[in-house]
Amino acid sequence: MKTSQSFGVHFTIKKEKAKDGVTNVYVSVTINKERIHFALKHYVKVDNWDKGRGGLKIKVPEAKETNAYLEQVKFTITTYYQGEEVEETFSLSKLMDYHYETAAAALTWSTLKHYAVTRRYLEKFLKEKRNTTDIRINDIDYKFIIDFETYLRNHKPKDHQRPMNNNGVMKHLIRLRKMTTLALKLTWISRDPFKNYKFRYKKVETAFLNQKELDSIKGKDFAVDRLNIVRDLFVFSCYTGLSYIDLMNLKESNITAGEDGAQWIKLFRQKSNEPTNIPILPVAQQILDRYLRSDRAEITGTLFPNLSNQKVNSYLKEIGLMNGIKKVLTFGVARHTFATTVTLSNNVPIETVSKMMGHTKIATTQIYAWVLLKKISDDMGQLKKIIENKQTSNEEE
Repeated sequence: MKTSQSFGVHFTIKKEKAKDGVTNVYVSVTINKERIHFALKHYVKVDNWDKGRGGLKIKVPEAKETNAYLEQVKFTITTYYQGEEVEETFSLSKLMDYHYETAAAALTWSTLKHYAVTRRYLEKFLKEKRNTTDIRINDIDYKFIIDFETYLRNHKPKDHQRPMNNNGVMKHLIRLRKMTTLALKLTWISRDPFKNYKFRYKKVETAFLNQKELDSIKGKDFAVDRLNIVRDLFVFSCYTGLSYIDLMNLKESNITAGEDGAQWIKLFRQKSNEPTNIPILPVAQQILDRYLRSDRAEITGTLFPNLSNQKVNSYLKEIGLMNGIKKVLTFGVARHTFATTVTLSNNVPIETVSKMMGHTKIATTQIYAWVLLKKISDDMGQLKKIIENKQTSNEEE
């Protein structure tokens, strides 16, 4: 995204509009090959005009006065244009450049990557729908936001990716709002273009594994080593609640003895920088023992071998299919499994789970409350069947 404008001011006359050999002087202003003309209330003789100089011929008596006046007009127009240019330099691309420069130290690489994706979508939108490569921040208004939202909803990726869902669209708009909020704080704009915009989220059912599904993956041995590694990483996350990035960054120094004498994981979550303290459950400890000081992990200085997120997700799909699990396995599913099946379903207080998950607000953890209600309903449904079967058996006897 770059803005560059050509600008010029020239003076001319129109002989065809002359009366008795006298005509107005016209100003010709050119901006980016766009040209406008307007007449000045200043008159000259056609014969005294120097076309090449864009003013009166030097030898004409009134040349000094007229040419000085034209220079003043040129100076006024140029000064006005340059004042507008100050505003023009506050473009969306410059704002996003500034955000990257100032936020790079505070935000994680993965978060910055999301901003880069939003920027690419903005560039595509501007090119395809506005026939430009940049936009002034002042030109971002409610219509721009709605048009960008519509573009995202209708965008059809050419590669293997699926079309963007509603919440994916909202995430891009939230990042754009953060940009305009930054512009407000910098006084680069004076109004909030998102003032009348309402973000619309759709509640998404949080996927997690039940105990049977978790046990099937935990006990599955694969002929391919890479699948066994990813299985271990996934199960470890199910029993610790660690995200993919925190798992990849986990070091031996993060494993310390707790006040109870047992092994604990202590770290700051990369996403929120919140302190997280997690007691290591037996299943997680068994996995940890297999990888502690392994040759592959020592290369990176981490406890586990480092694998790209793309590869891990691809291997998890294979693992899910080979275990007959229809749910799409991700590390998000693993974290949700830790919060529900491993902890909350086993009567661990929600406040404790919230701390182990690294949530900054208890409300974030409360999204799992409906899961517990559903589990209670399912359990009671099973209990009802058991009671009914017993009653049937007694009646038959």
